[in-house]
Amino acid sequence: MSSRRIEVGRIAGVFGVKGWVKIHSYTEPTANILKYQPWYLVDAAGERQIDKPRGNGQGQNITALLPGCDDRETAQGLIGTRIFVDRSALPAPKPDEYYWTDLEGLRVVNLAGVEFGVVSHLFSTPANDVLVVKGERERMLPWLPGVYILKVDLAARLIEVDWDETF
Repeated sequence: MSSRRIEVGRIAGVFGVKGWVKIHSYTEPTANILKYQPWYLVDAAGERQIDKPRGNGQGQNITALLPGCDDRETAQGLIGTRIFVDRSALPAPKPDEYYWTDLEGLRVVNLAGVEFGVVSHLFSTPANDVLVVKGERERMLPWLPGVYILKVDLAARLIEVDWDETF
C-alpha cells in the first residue's frame, strides 16, 4: 500500500439485505468520507480499489453500497475492512490544524526539555482528542493547543508540550 494513503474509516457492519455496509468514518464531518475518492479497501486478503461507491450520510450514520457487494452475506464478509484514500484526495489542513497521521511518530518534549517519546496514536473523547505518547512509559496528553500543546513543528518532527514529566 502506498505510504501516501491515509486511513479514513472502516466497514463496521451491514445495513439491510441488499449489500449495503455501515461505515465508521474518521473524517470530520463524518459524511466527508463519501467525497474522497477512490477508496482503497484493505483486509487480510489484500487491497482493492473502489471507484465511486454509492453512499448516504446523515449525522454519524454513513452507509455505502460497494460494487460487487449485492447481498447481506457478501457485506458481512467486509466487516473490519479498512478504508484508505490517497493523501491528495484530502484538502490541505487549515493553519494550526493537522491530520492525525501527520502527528504520529513525532517526538514529544516538555518545556524542561524532557523527551517523553513519540506519538503512537491519537483517539477522540467527547471533551477533546488525546495524544498517546510512548517512551519509557506511556502517557496520554489532551490535545489542547495553547494549553498543553504549545508548538507543533512538522519539519523538525517535534511537538512541544506544557506537561509535567511526573504525570
